[in-house]
Amino acid sequence: MKPSPSQPLAGILEPVFAIRTEEDLGIGDTEGVRQMIDWCHRHRLNILQILPINELGNDNSPYNALSSLALEPSTLALSPRHLPDLTPETFLRLAPPDRVAGLRRGPVNYPEVRALKHRLLEAAFAHFAAQHLDPPDERGRQFHAFAAENRAWLDDYALFRALVEENGNTPAWDRWPPEHHSPAAARDWLRSLPRERRQELARRQLFFQYVQWLAFTQWQALKACGAARRVYLMGDIPFGVGRYSADVWANRDLFNLDWSGGAPPETTFKADPFTVKWGQNWGIPNYRWEELRRRQFGWWRTRVGNLQKLFHLYRIDHVLGFFRIYSFPWTPDRNAEFLPLTEAEAAARTGGRLPGFKPFPDDTPEHKAFNQAQGEEILRVVLAGSGETTVVAEDLGVVPDYVPPTLLKLGIPGFRIPMFFREPDGAYADPKRYPRLSLVQPATHDHPPLAAAWDGLWQAINAGTEADASRRELRQIMAFAGLRDIEPPREFAGQLHEAYSRAVLQSASWLAVFQITDLFAMTARFNTPGTVAQTNWTYRLPHTVRELEEDSVRRQQAETFSRLARESGRGC
Repeated sequence: MKPSPSQPLAGILEPVFAIRTEEDLGIGDTEGVRQMIDWCHRHRLNILQILPINELGNDNSPYNALSSLALEPSTLALSPRHLPDLTPETFLRLAPPDRVAGLRRGPVNYPEVRALKHRLLEAAFAHFAAQHLDPPDERGRQFHAFAAENRAWLDDYALFRALVEENGNTPAWDRWPPEHHSPAAARDWLRSLPRERRQELARRQLFFQYVQWLAFTQWQALKACGAARRVYLMGDIPFGVGRYSADVWANRDLFNLDWSGGAPPETTFKADPFTVKWGQNWGIPNYRWEELRRRQFGWWRTRVGNLQKLFHLYRIDHVLGFFRIYSFPWTPDRNAEFLPLTEAEAAARTGGRLPGFKPFPDDTPEHKAFNQAQGEEILRVVLAGSGETTVVAEDLGVVPDYVPPTLLKLGIPGFRIPMFFREPDGAYADPKRYPRLSLVQPATHDHPPLAAAWDGLWQAINAGTEADASRRELRQIMAFAGLRDIEPPREFAGQLHEAYSRAVLQSASWLAVFQITDLFAMTARFNTPGTVAQTNWTYRLPHTVRELEEDSVRRQQAETFSRLARESGRGC
C-alpha cells in the first residue's frame, strides 16, 4: 500500500499525546491511534499524521528525544486487553480508577503518567520473565527474535537506559563516572562487577529491550490496521538528535559536540529576544558527515529502516539541515550569557567562532554546490533505506534556491504553508499553482492554529498595535478563501472556516493535511517555539475519539471537511 501522486489525498495531524479515550492513562496511546484510524476511515480521510514517537527526554519534546531509534513507552496501551503480561488484578492494584480518572482530566502530567506506566511495565515484565523466558516458549522466542533482529542498536540502547538509572535517572552522560562514558568502558565495568550485580544489571537491560519489543509490536500492528482501512499512517523524523541521547553516547564519533544546530534569526517566531537576535539554538550536536560517509551512513540507514516498519509515510523535520545547518558555538544553557553581547564580544568568548551555517554558508557558487551535493547524497541514502515508505520533506525556513529542484529531482514532496507563500504584493499565492509534488498544511504544530492567529489579528486591531498591517492580513486571508467582497468576521468560523478549508483542499498539492485543531477551528496549540513552558507538548483534545462522533458540532465539522475533500477529488 504505497500512495501515488496520481491520487490526491487528505488527512489530519494529531500528536499521539493529544488523543483522548475513555481508557487511556492520562496520555494518548496506541489504542487512541487505532480509534483515530477508524475515525479517519469513517470520514473517508486517508492520512493520519503524528509527531515523532521516539523516547522522550526530560523536556518532553518529541524533537529532542532520548533515543532516535527507541520508541516512547508512554505511547503504549497498557490495559490487560492490550498486554497479556498484565493481569486484571495487577492492573487495578497499580492503576486504581480514582487515580486514573484524575490523570485523564486536563493536559498531560508527564511525571505522573510516566511513573504509572513504568510501574505497569515493570509488573508486566516480571510476569513475562517468569512465564515465558525460562525456558522460552513461543512468546519468549518472539521476544528473542526481536532482540536479535535489532541488536545493532538495541544492546547499546538498553545498556544506556540501565546506566541512566544507575546515575540518578539523568541522561547527562558527560557527568557520569568515567567508567560509564562509553559502551566499551561500561561493558568493561560490568565485567568487573560481582556476579549478582552483573545479573541485576543484565535484567534491567532485558527489561528495556522488552519494553521496546512491546512498542514495536503495537506500532507495527497499527500500520497494518491503517493499511486494512486505507488510512496511511504518517510519522515524523527529527533532523537532529538530543545531545544527551543514547545515539550520541553510543556513537560519539558521528557527532560534533562543539557545535549546536538551530535556525537563523527570523521574524516569524518572536517568542523571545534571543530568537530575534541570534536565532533558535536547539542544542542538537552537528553531524560529522565525513565519518557517516566513511561508514556508508549505516546509522542513518538503521534509523530510517525503523521508520519503514511503522509508517506508510514520514516527514523529515528540517530537511534543510541535510544541506547546511545553522550552528552555534555554545549550547542553549549559555544563551542568556550571550544575549546582551555584540558579535565581537561573543567571538571573544568562543575563540573567534560565531553562529553561522555549516559546513558552509551559501555565499559562493562553490559553497552552494558543495551544500547541494551533500544534501542530495544524504537524501538518496534516506530514500534507499526507506524502501516502500514515502518520504516527505519539511523544507520551511531560509530555503536555498537549490533545495526545491533537488527535492523535485528525487521525487520528494516539500511543504506549502499558505501564509509563507506570497506574491510580491503580499497576497497569498494561488494554491492551484502549488507544485503537485508537495504537502499543503495550513499550519504546523509550531504555529498558532488558524482560529488563534485570526483572533490575534483582531486583538492587534482592537489594541491599535500594527492595526493597518493586521487589517491587510485579514483581507489577504479572505481573498485566499475566495471571500474578497465580504467583511472579515470576528471569528474564524462558519463560512470563513469552510471557504479557507476548501481553498487548501482544492490546491494542486498531492497531499493536504490539517491539524485537527484547524479542522475543528480550535485555538489551542501544541507548542510555542523558542520557549520552555509547561503548556508545550501537553495539550489534549477536550473530546474523546468517541465523543467526536457523539458531539453534533464536531461531527458536522468533520463531515463538512470530508465533503470538501471529496469535492476536491481527494481520497481513494
